[in-house]
Amino acid sequence: MDILTSITILVLAAFVGFEVISKVPNTLHTPLMSGTNAIHGIVLLGGILVISSAVGAFNKVILFIAIVFGTINIVGGFLVTDRMLGMFKGRKKAVRSPQSAEEEGA
Repeated sequence: MDILTSITILVLAAFVGFEVISKVPNTLHTPLMSGTNAIHGIVLLGGILVISSAVGAFNKVILFIAIVFGTINIVGGFLVTDRMLGMFKGRKKAVRSPQSAEEEGA
């Protein structure tokens, strides 16, 4: 495959991915993010297995960078998922003392 075809596929994939993700409603974001984190965990495990048999410093550096970015993606995804799930929890109502209720009425 020549470079022009590869760049065309990359640009089209980025455009289609952006369009698909922007159409996802907020209620579906959390389950989709959890599924993506699980898939990326498998990819991360594969990267760790491949780095053990990599030959050459360049290959090991590239694999290390990929593992670091994958780890950041997984951790960030779980943090976003946790925050989204926190948005669905009920908020605790503040308990007002009788004294503060009197001050507000005065």
